[in-house]
Amino acid sequence: MSRRSNDDADRFRLRPGAPKQRGDAFVSKVLRQASKAANATGGKRGKAPGSRLGRGHVAARFTGQSLSATSRRATVKVRLVYLKQAGARSTITHLRYIEREGVGRDGEPGQAYSTTTDDADLAAFEERGREDRHQFRFIVSPEDAAELEDLRRYTRDLMTRMEADLGTKLDWVAVDHWNTDNPHTHVVLRGKDDTGKDLIISQEYITRGMRERAAELATEWLGPRTELEIQRSMAREVEQERWTGLDRTLQREAADGLVHVEHFNEPRLQRQRLLLVGRLQRLQRMGLASESQPGVWAVHADAEPTLRAMGERGDIIRTMQRAMSGQPRELAVFEPGEDGRTVIGRVAAKGLADELLDRGYLIIDGVDGKAHYVALNARDAPGNYPTGAVVEVHGSAEVRTADRNIAALASDGLYRTDHHLAIAQGQAQAGRDPQEVVAAHVRRLEALRRAGIVERVAEGLWKVPDDLPARGHQYDAQRLGGVAVELKSHLPIERQAHVIGATWLDQQLIGGGKRFGDFGFGSEVKDALQNRADFLAKQGLAERRGQRVILARNLLATLRNRELTQAAQDIATETGLEHRSVADGQRVAGIYRRSIILASGRYAMLDDGIGFRLVPWRPVIEQRLGQQIAATVRGGGVSWEIGRTKGISV
Repeated sequence: MSRRSNDDADRFRLRPGAPKQRGDAFVSKVLRQASKAANATGGKRGKAPGSRLGRGHVAARFTGQSLSATSRRATVKVRLVYLKQAGARSTITHLRYIEREGVGRDGEPGQAYSTTTDDADLAAFEERGREDRHQFRFIVSPEDAAELEDLRRYTRDLMTRMEADLGTKLDWVAVDHWNTDNPHTHVVLRGKDDTGKDLIISQEYITRGMRERAAELATEWLGPRTELEIQRSMAREVEQERWTGLDRTLQREAADGLVHVEHFNEPRLQRQRLLLVGRLQRLQRMGLASESQPGVWAVHADAEPTLRAMGERGDIIRTMQRAMSGQPRELAVFEPGEDGRTVIGRVAAKGLADELLDRGYLIIDGVDGKAHYVALNARDAPGNYPTGAVVEVHGSAEVRTADRNIAALASDGLYRTDHHLAIAQGQAQAGRDPQEVVAAHVRRLEALRRAGIVERVAEGLWKVPDDLPARGHQYDAQRLGGVAVELKSHLPIERQAHVIGATWLDQQLIGGGKRFGDFGFGSEVKDALQNRADFLAKQGLAERRGQRVILARNLLATLRNRELTQAAQDIATETGLEHRSVADGQRVAGIYRRSIILASGRYAMLDDGIGFRLVPWRPVIEQRLGQQIAATVRGGGVSWEIGRTKGISV
């Protein structure tokens, strides 16, 4: 009977609706005027108004006054972005990503909104803020956000209160995300106030005031937490393998590194007493706490970082399990420094591990039968890797073989491509064109040249330092952040098996296809290789002799040329331009019109006014769309020349 009474009380609990718009209440007016007055006395010698304290430092003294132990909680994560450092396309890239497919309530794309519209114009917002010095990006996650009547109106009310606190109108756009356990909102705020000057927000308001305003508003909408809700929430924390609110309480109560259980009898902690003791016992079983004497506990110094790391790892495991959709796989997290280890596989899933910092991840279904979680570096976006694509992952902290080769072949500090080509021709391996080998080393040298590590003396002649491998290793570590991902093919292996073009499967056939496991994706690759061999046989490019497959000479070049010929015919029919082939070593120039993605790779279309040519594409040219550029093609590689500066080669 008592159980039914408790359940009924919880079920029929009254909740207040969304509060009515308060308008310019007296307190809001006072805070606005106080903030303006404080900022009017800002720094001297040309500093932006408010640089001494920043807007909101007055309001931050009052934001938490209405909160209590039963108030709703909210999390606000803030990032200050300096736009020149972030890059010209940083804003629009971030906006498009937070508006991406699948983040809406029903799996639809997100929809940006602002103060006055439910369909914000992101291009116009980006244009208004193009000359801004900085920008604020933050994520608002109120407790029990799924129960809010209208998350958009909640966000608008929060921004209205921030305007009152900061004493200025704010220019912002937001996108609600419903694709996680707790719905949350991404807000992008321009770094300008309503007078056009830099918007400087005080540290106190950023670290505390915004969160307290969000909690205050959530409490008004949903009402305070009941004692039952609070107890249930804390009870769940007792056994969790992550840093919890109970751990923070233990941290605050520690004196000289020791927690005395007798202090839990004080009124402010009495209701948590059993839960805190239970948490200490759980930490003891985890090896993170010990009872030095009855009632006196020592929580180990590494407890917080250990629990935070465990929480992150738990999140990763759950993400991987969802991505593999019940497929039996051993789960692994890729560690860049693990003995030069390489992972090859298909992209099973991708996303953002940190939505505020735009740090992405990939889930790789490996040929070794394992599923691998790969944290991407800050400059690498998940969008670069289509789901189903084949990739190779390795640690960028490894010294590159190309750097070792260049250093070994250099004489008196000079590396010569003709010398390397002669050696490569004498050591030629099946499936590896010596000219392509040398071209790959030249592409590496060009990258190191742009970094100021090597110098090009003349065509085919390079000055290299004695410690090139070490300096190249340092360059990669700084640029790639520990992980390098190479896109081997944008096509799934099922499509690769039946296309005209030089595919990743063809490269595996040439290499013998012996490094694949008998389970999971490795087994699927073996089946795809058999299908590819059958397809090539039908095309007259392979012959089966029992279990052996004899491949045609120059298989990759033949497949690549056939695909390029067909693609060129399609473009010629569409545009009316004549296709002009590119000879090895030839320099070509034209306006970069577009790129096309083929099974053999991605190619750029150069229009010289008479006809067009297809040249291997590289990321360095994508910002030059519609501009005149030139390139020299050698052995499957390409050296790009942009503007009047020659040799931007990749």
